[in-house]
Amino acid sequence: MAKEHFERHKQPWKAEEAGQLRTLAAKGHGLKAIAKALGRSEESTKDFAKKNKIAIAKKR
Repeated sequence: MAKEHFERHKQPWKAEEAGQLRTLAAKGHGLKAIAKALGRSEESTKDFAKKNKIAIAKKR
């Protein structure tokens, strides 16, 4: 299984992306779904959420 390639490598986060992340996290979406919706890697999404104290639900 090949890793996904992200065209937006190391791009700064925009305010609207941060707002969308907060909204999706509040609705209980998982990390994978949020990252895909934002067009970001899971690692980038997780790091940004942690820095900004946004809790993301853990899907089991």
